Amino acid sequence: MRCMTTAESAPDTTPGLLAALAPLLAAESDAEAPAAGVDPGDLEQAVWLRLLEQLQETGAAPERPAEWLRRAVRAEARRARRTSDRERPYRDEPAEDPAAPGPHGSPEHSLMAAEGRRTLRAAVTRTPGRCPRVLTAMLDPEDPTYREIAGELGISQGSLGPMRSRCLGCLRRMLAAEVPAPGRRGRVR
Repeated sequence: MRCMTTAESAPDTTPGLLAALAPLLAAESDAEAPAAGVDPGDLEQAVWLRLLEQLQETGAAPERPAEWLRRAVRAEARRARRTSDRERPYRDEPAEDPAAPGPHGSPEHSLMAAEGRRTLRAAVTRTPGRCPRVLTAMLDPEDPTYREIAGELGISQGSLGPMRSRCLGCLRRMLAAEVPAPGRRGRVR
C-alpha cells in the first residue's frame, strides 16, 4: 500500500471542506460586510479565493479551518474598509445614485448618465454673470455648506440663496430650450 502525500490527498478533501465551511463563511460574511461597506457575496468570494490559493500553495487545508475562515473574513473586511476609505469619486463625476432607475453598470445607463452630466456642465458654463461659479460650487461632490460657498465666492451668505434661485431658474430655462418640443410624427405637408 502506497502512502499518499498531503498534496495528493488535498483534492479529495477539498469538496468536503468547502461544503462544510460554506454556511460558516456565509454567516461570517453577512456579519462583517455591512461594517466593511461591501456586498457579502464579494466578501465570500474573496475568502474562497484566499482558501483556494492556500490549498494550492501548501497543498493542505488549514489545521483549524473554522478559525482560519473567521480570521480570513475579518482580514478581507479590513482590506475592503481600507480600500474604500482611500477611494474618492472623480471631482467631475459624482458618485452613482443607488436610487436612480435602470440597471446600474449597464452601458446604456453609463452613457445616458455621462451625457446628462456633460449637458448640465455645458449649460452651467453658458449661464450669465456669476452663475457659472455659483452653480459649479453647488455641484461640487464634496457638498460644501452655504458658508463655505459664500466664502469661496466672496459674497455674503444671505445673498447666496436668492442668487442660487436666479441661477437655477436661468439654467432650467436654458435646458428646457434645448429639449425639442414633442411634435407631429410622420411627414409634414
